[in-house]
Amino acid sequence: MRAFALLCLAALMPGVACATALERLEQFMSQTQSARGEFEQRIYDRNRRLIQQSSGTLAFLRPGKFRWSYAKPYPQLIVGDGERVWIYDEDLQQVTVRKLDAALGATPAALLAGNNDAMKAFDLRDDGREGDVEWLIATPRNKESNFERIRIGFSSAGLARMELIDAFGQTTDLRFIALDRTPGLDPGLFRFVPPPGADVIGDR
Repeated sequence: MRAFALLCLAALMPGVACATALERLEQFMSQTQSARGEFEQRIYDRNRRLIQQSSGTLAFLRPGKFRWSYAKPYPQLIVGDGERVWIYDEDLQQVTVRKLDAALGATPAALLAGNNDAMKAFDLRDDGREGDVEWLIATPRNKESNFERIRIGFSSAGLARMELIDAFGQTTDLRFIALDRTPGLDPGLFRFVPPPGADVIGDR
């Protein structure tokens, strides 16, 4: 879950008539600076068997600041403060910290919550329409990325779905709920102080 949590940040962009998914992503990168909302996540194995479900809330402030909080089934918090990414596992009382650039790389977080240059880390192409969702595929240029490809889907309401396919054939399906792209975000959301007694490992 930790690996996927780091990688899964998103925001709402307004519906655009007759725009392809690639055009809507480009508009998102140029127009959307912050967002918050809720998400549902399902993870499937290579045979499309459901192996995990979770849900929680998210917020981000471009570039590089985000908060991704899992409420179910296990509490976990991921915070990007613009310089580092902090992952707090409440059950284990353990904090893992990494430098932001090393933690993001060619990931959905870099693509959606990074700066405009983040798009250069991917090969992007439209992937057609399924139902009411326009899809694009983002393939990392770095062959050492954790993901083979990322599918991003836009409905008439804005960003609706992400599918992350890893090298083992496992798929993470994210659905975004009640996303608000014009929130007044408290800067404190993107600061993290390790709780007393928690073990801290990584790049402090």
